[in-house]
Amino acid sequence: MNQNKPTIAQKPRLSFWQIFNMSFGFLGIQFGFALQTGNASRILQTFGADVEHLSWFWLAAPITGMIVQPIIGHYSDRTWNRLGRRRPYFLTGAILSGLALFFMPNSSMLAALIPPIVVGAGMLMIMDASFNVAMEPFRALVADNLPDSQHTTGFSMQTCLIGVGAVIGSWLPYVFAEWFGIGKTAEQGIVPNNVLYSFYIGAAVLIGAILWTVIRTKEYPPEVYATFHEKDESDSGHKGGLSEIFSDLANMPKTMKQLGLVQFFSWFALFSMWVFTTPAVADHVYHIPAGDTTSVAYNDAANWVNVLFGVYNAVSAVYALLLPRIVKKLSRKRAHAFSLVMGGVGLISVFFITDPKLLVLSMVGIGLAWGSILAMPYAILSSSIPASKIGVYMGIFNFFITFPQIVNGIIGGPIVKYAYSGHAVYALVMAGVFMFLAAIAVLFVKDGRKIQIIEPAVNKS
Repeated sequence: MNQNKPTIAQKPRLSFWQIFNMSFGFLGIQFGFALQTGNASRILQTFGADVEHLSWFWLAAPITGMIVQPIIGHYSDRTWNRLGRRRPYFLTGAILSGLALFFMPNSSMLAALIPPIVVGAGMLMIMDASFNVAMEPFRALVADNLPDSQHTTGFSMQTCLIGVGAVIGSWLPYVFAEWFGIGKTAEQGIVPNNVLYSFYIGAAVLIGAILWTVIRTKEYPPEVYATFHEKDESDSGHKGGLSEIFSDLANMPKTMKQLGLVQFFSWFALFSMWVFTTPAVADHVYHIPAGDTTSVAYNDAANWVNVLFGVYNAVSAVYALLLPRIVKKLSRKRAHAFSLVMGGVGLISVFFITDPKLLVLSMVGIGLAWGSILAMPYAILSSSIPASKIGVYMGIFNFFITFPQIVNGIIGGPIVKYAYSGHAVYALVMAGVFMFLAAIAVLFVKDGRKIQIIEPAVNKS
């Protein structure tokens, strides 16, 4: 053992506004992501997709995420140019995401050449790939720029801004239709104007928010960054190519493997919610016949789902600000377990509700779970991985998000069709059970707690 190790400098603690500026781009990403999750099933049904096939179309999203995020993480760990280390990637992702947001609801324009459902599914894939290009480096940026004592604060700030962006993105179609009288119905195979205009604004907000972070946030140059971390011996002889991703995957920390099980249950549940909430609410609460995608009643149901998704994101934004204090009282694992249980209760409660307005109560529980899912696993993970591999391990960690969605995407539709006789509400009940399983699994995660989450490890200077 080398007893003369160089002194490791402490990263300076950043101010509230520095952390805010660093995370602001996530507001734009989630604005676009909320439009996708709240309206993709609606758009695909408009273009002719059956309920039992929706999960198959949604497979495009996790498959692209599984491929894109580790690659982006791998190369962002090795990128140092005038823009920085992470900023070139989320700027590129923003531009591509904006283009996809513009083209997806306009897929019918190409109907003479390609069936709109094919174009729509393709745009969903491109959109999600672009979101992943932009999103993954933001996670790594928190670990790059913040000291360990501020990791939970950083990820909670991201979660708060995610919630704000998602609320606006989720509510926009409803606001356009109900407040401004913009058309909420259209001819068969055409996306209503209230959705179209929402996607246009989403594209502009996404690009603008990420530009704010690119302009207002600086990254440490490599020689300064190196002073904050011990030399990672495992990195000295790296192959330098994509094959190294597989080596890193095989040697992931134990904590990361344990969190993988928690993520599997959590994201299996979330995928069911995103895919099946619109058909579940239309069928179970509004009693709309299967196949009806043009009536005022169906579009009212779909617009109300956007409002509900905005509610759970609003709850998550507020909850994220409280998480650091809750963690200080309970621990990261117990705080996350509690949040997941509340999410399970919220999902299952949809089955027992017949008044659309009461679904807001279900969204409160889901919002607690969502706020914690976006912060706690990353806070735990960031303390267990080497600094030289933050980007690639954050990308690999995405496997545990995308894999359960792929599994759900393959089996979810047939389960709804054959086991639930086409009643999508039972998929939400199943999702609630999976949230409970995630809550149990997180209690067995090894959280080394090598750092104090709230208080700085060094003096206030």
